[in-house]
This record gives sequence, C-alpha cells and structure tokens, in this order.
Amino acid sequence: MQALAAVLRQSQEPLRIETVEVLPPGPGEVQVRMQAAGVCHSDLHVMKGDLPMKTPIILGHEGAGIVEAIGKGVTSVEPGDHIIPIWRMSCGRCGYCLSGRPALCDVGTAMRFTGLMPDGQTRFRDAAGQSILHYAGVSTFSQLSTMPEGAVVKIPRDVSFEHAALIGCGVITGYGAVMNAASVAPGSSVAVWGAGGIGLNVIQTARLAGATTIVAVDRVPLKLDYARRLGATHAVNAGEADPVEAVKDLTGGLGADYTFEAVGLPEPIEQAYDATRKGGTCVVVGISPPSARARINVNALVYAEKTLKGSIYGSTRPRIDLLRLIDLHRAGRIDLDTLLTRTYPLSQINEAYDALERGEVARSLVLPQA
Repeated sequence: MQALAAVLRQSQEPLRIETVEVLPPGPGEVQVRMQAAGVCHSDLHVMKGDLPMKTPIILGHEGAGIVEAIGKGVTSVEPGDHIIPIWRMSCGRCGYCLSGRPALCDVGTAMRFTGLMPDGQTRFRDAAGQSILHYAGVSTFSQLSTMPEGAVVKIPRDVSFEHAALIGCGVITGYGAVMNAASVAPGSSVAVWGAGGIGLNVIQTARLAGATTIVAVDRVPLKLDYARRLGATHAVNAGEADPVEAVKDLTGGLGADYTFEAVGLPEPIEQAYDATRKGGTCVVVGISPPSARARINVNALVYAEKTLKGSIYGSTRPRIDLLRLIDLHRAGRIDLDTLLTRTYPLSQINEAYDALERGEVARSLVLPQA
C-alpha cells in the first residue's frame, strides 16, 4: 500500500514528504494507520545529526493509530483496534524483561540503532524501490506503518488519538522518571532542568506524587509559564540567575531532595547534580550526544551519599503504565490539554520542528491523515 511519509534523507536537511510503499504485515506484525504523531526532541537529535542514524529513514516514535491489518499469529490486536506504539519494543523473555525493565531489552535496542525490523529487513520502499529504514521500530511520521506486534498496546476506543499520542512518550517518560526511577516521596522538594515535553511531565507528576516544592529551570520564559500551569511552585530562568544557587535558596540552603535533568547537555546535568542535597537523587532523562561527558564531583558523590542515575522511557513497563496513565487522565490527575499546544498536518512537519526549536510549544502533534 502507498502512504505519505516524512523521510529524512540526510541529517541537517529538512524532512521530505514522499509517497512510499508500505509492505503488508508478516507473521507477528501489524500495520497501523497513524492518526497522531508527537513532535519530540529525540527525533530532532537525529535530524540535526546529534544522534547518528543511517538514512534514508522515517522518523517518529510517539503516536497513536488504528490497526489496519495483522499478520499470521497476531493475537493481542485485530483490525480496527486503537493502539499506542511502544518505541522501545521488548521481547518479553530476556532477563531485562523478566525483571521488569523492558526498556533495556536488547531487541528494542537493536531496532533503535539499526533501523531494521527483528528479521533484519524493512517494510518501507521509496519510489525507486529502495529500502527506507524504520525509527525505533514504529516510524510514526508515516500515514501507514508496519511494526512488530510487540510494539503496540491496545487502548480503549474512547481515548482521543491526540491524548493517546502524548501519553506514548513525553508523559510516560516524565511520569516514570518520578515514580519509578526516583520514587519521589510526599512532602519532598524537586527541581527540574528543562521545561519541555519531558520536563513538564516530570513537574506534573512530582505534583501528583505530593512534592511540595517544585522548581522549574529553563531559559525560555514561555516554557516556565507552562511549568507553573502544570505544577511548578517556583520558576528559575537559567539565563538570568545561577540555577544551583537559586534551588539551594528555595530549599533552605540544602538543595533539592530530587533533581531531574531533561535537557541532555553536560552543563545542566552538572547543575542538577550540584543542586541535589546530601542523600538526594539526581535523575538524568535528557538524551545527550554519544560523545557528551559531564564533570561530576566524585568526592561529593561519596561524602554526600548522592545518587546519580539515568532513566530511559521512564523506567516503565509500557504495557501496564500506558493504560494506568489513561486512567489517571480520566480521573483528572494528569493534565494533557495544557500540554497540547498545536497540531500540524504532515505537510507542515518542518514548521512544527522549527516551532519546537524556538521554544514556542509545550508539546505539538502532527496529524498524518489531515
């Protein structure tokens, strides 16, 4: 079948809208008609060359859609079902999966770095018949995408595709960083570097967890405004004040119980760690270039008994936590409407990324069928 897709032919070049052929699902695969796709910094890192990937490739990892067709042996979904793609597919059998850490599964890792399906092939072809790579196994920037059954989660049909798409990456990552990686305690203090799609969800989940002091750190005033709307009790413009000293001043000179870095650069990682109090926890969520290195005071790591850790996909179990987040939204405890700033047709995907880089949106979506 043919579909329109945003294809990255070369890093540091705009995405190209092309008509591609999407091969039908094979055994253990499903074909999804994408209804919404998230505009996320992770894809931007690939577009800019910060995260090297082979090209051509169809990006997009956050989204929601309708199952169009299923391959032999598929049992968890059927045509017409609404789904959220899992951008870090897991096999369900390895030690990581069985110990409750599916985001570390080697199957999903291999798909992320090779751009290939588990059988080593692709399901996209361009007009010349050449293969186009997949991104994170799901490639949501295509109207139609074929992916493994293990990369989809069935969701209730009454959930809007826009809300479901937001939950699929930004919300679950921020939620999991707070609840799983850090285990934020009620009455604690939290500081978050980066008030973008991930950081804003760290902030609103910290509020959900009962944190009483929540400090948002960013350089963009509009993002700090969004942070306040989603639960930040204080906002620090890192371009105007030393954020480490500001966080300490707001926590009685001690530093925050929990700090989160959602930018993906060495300097904010260092600042978040330095702003963590004795015995506190610093969680790095932002995606950094592979060569990035942060300077950490190892003496303080020991004498202050700080914990420094990373978290991918919110250290979650997507098949459980995605549905849990839907329930939390229904109960009015997770705010998705404030997050959704703009929507764009697929033809305007480059404009969507320009707005993201300018810091104009909390979260935006591309609607592939529009």
